[in-house]
Amino acid sequence: MKTTRNIAFIALFTAVLCVLAPLSIPMVPVPISLGTLALYLIGALLDYKRAPICVILYILIGLIGVPVFAGYQAGYTVLVGPTAGFIFGYLPGVLAQSLLTTWKKDKFYMYPIAMILGTIFIYGFGVIWYFVSMLNKGKEITIVEALMACVVPFLIGDSIKIGVASVAAYKLRKFADKALLIPSREEKRIAEKE
Repeated sequence: MKTTRNIAFIALFTAVLCVLAPLSIPMVPVPISLGTLALYLIGALLDYKRAPICVILYILIGLIGVPVFAGYQAGYTVLVGPTAGFIFGYLPGVLAQSLLTTWKKDKFYMYPIAMILGTIFIYGFGVIWYFVSMLNKGKEITIVEALMACVVPFLIGDSIKIGVASVAAYKLRKFADKALLIPSREEKRIAEKE
């Protein structure tokens, strides 16, 4: 029964990511996508074992040609393009976030902190990949220009997403844990005493 629940939750959250990530506002070089909102919810509601699986499945689904990347794109070319670092940054981002929110799931302050850390991983991978990609194409670019193109336009939007996702995830975490049969700390203490 627990395995079935795990599969169902992973499938559900992968589907949420696949539905929200393509919804985007086209910008050059990086579109504004709702993928990060989905990622914040995944990392805050699932633990560090389940959350990364959702991202891996999302990447594989996009790789085989289902249009789940920003702007309803798909395929290998997206995953080697100049903005692919953001997609690959989802994995360490969601892992870091889920580790922190699993560790302190009953503390509200940990949710925005974890999401900010996850965002730093996404931005970091995205900027480095974009910078190297531009240099490989022979385009003169500085790291500051890469940051201005790949980070600054997204700060306000991602801050709003972090606020919304923090409140929603904090309120929903107990229900998610209960549905996944994850015992609370109190339940663990009681079980240890028995």
